[in-house]
Amino acid sequence: MRLMIIGNLEGPISQAGRIALQRGAKVSHCEDVQQAMGALRNGKGADLIMMDVKLRISEMVKALDEERIYVPVVGCGLGDDARSAVNAIKDGAKEYIPLPPDVEMIAAILEAVTQDDKTMIASDASMQPVLKLLEKIAPSEATVLISGESGTGKEVMARAVHAKSKRNTGPFIAVNCAAIPENLLESELFGHEKGAFTGAAARRIGKFEEANTGTLLLDEVSEMHPLLQAKLLRAIQEREITRIGNNDPVKVDVRILATTNRNLADSVEKGDFREDLYYRLNVVNIALPPLRERPNDLAKLAQHFADKYADQNGVAKKQLSTDAIKKIQGAYWRGNIRELENTMHRAILVSLEDEIEPDDIQTEGGLHIPTSGGVASQQPAPTSTPQTPISNDTPIKDITSLQNPGAVEGLIGRTVADVERDLILNTLDHCIGNRTHAANILGISIRTLRNKLNQYKDDGIDVPASNAN
Repeated sequence: MRLMIIGNLEGPISQAGRIALQRGAKVSHCEDVQQAMGALRNGKGADLIMMDVKLRISEMVKALDEERIYVPVVGCGLGDDARSAVNAIKDGAKEYIPLPPDVEMIAAILEAVTQDDKTMIASDASMQPVLKLLEKIAPSEATVLISGESGTGKEVMARAVHAKSKRNTGPFIAVNCAAIPENLLESELFGHEKGAFTGAAARRIGKFEEANTGTLLLDEVSEMHPLLQAKLLRAIQEREITRIGNNDPVKVDVRILATTNRNLADSVEKGDFREDLYYRLNVVNIALPPLRERPNDLAKLAQHFADKYADQNGVAKKQLSTDAIKKIQGAYWRGNIRELENTMHRAILVSLEDEIEPDDIQTEGGLHIPTSGGVASQQPAPTSTPQTPISNDTPIKDITSLQNPGAVEGLIGRTVADVERDLILNTLDHCIGNRTHAANILGISIRTLRNKLNQYKDDGIDVPASNAN
């Protein structure tokens, strides 16, 4: 773990650094915010920042946000300075550590930062082939594509690959390709020189260079713009990058991992993803099963998250009751592990009994019943009015406007997907094929519209020719 300390090393904060070193952390030191940001821009990354409350924590937090550097900040100050502790939290610090530091407290903070990286609960039979594959490929240098639905733990798996690799003493750097605007992602990956574009006030090292000798995770790589995909392919092939505003190549030594919640092979066929990049990334594929296919992991994961958030919120740990476990095992978990984690966070906070009970657990995915094939299927809630059969496809934006006696009569027996398709195609026909106008009328993005039209074409449905867009 990489710890950055910001403040005067002559004070008690230096003791915290020594304790962290003894606990195996790599420690760097900066005098102030400006020096710290300079170090971060130049690739001296950090997993945690400990900062003297005498400095302006709010300025540091703001600077990190503006430059899209995601590092938690912990405030440090004299133990009897309650006002500084309160102000540190208000200014954006995640925690407050009283000084002089307690050895066990420092150890706990370091453990809290890294615990999610090391926690993998996977005893269900469906996960055993995944774990066997992990053990085989982790020590290699192979590029790995980790696929699965949103919330299935793809980044945790990526960190496990890194931890079991020969690069585990090097940095693990993750970049969320879906969360960073297209015009900034190139700078995020490859870095830029001062003055390379408006707002580039200083040189910044990209994630490729920051991950040198370690592992670079391209999270949700399927969301990357095709033009940037070409530059990524070159970086992987040549093992070198060029910063924006500089033509000099920089050699990099990184292992690439990538995640996706899409079927990349389908994206290649539709022209949304480069075929050559797909094969570069998909040397090894780890496909994570959804949580609903891991029934034997549900209770253990739920208890793990309940304990985690009890510790974080300073409340007593509680076991799940038998009925609570049954409710968890009967839920669909559309949001997978992420949804379960959020559910257990709430449960431990609202629980009033000695155990976590079913009423403490609120799920949004609905309950399921086993089908003949043993696979969970979501059941719509019963209502007192006739319902249009619902498919798993995305529903149309506002079906309520159609629910008058005449309209409903024409919809009975049809799926939402059928109605949505007709609405999209009729609107497109009305706009004489103009995709932009149709998307505006439908209230969806042009990208969503194009994806729908590509899907219809693949299904053999005639789509009006494009006009002006």
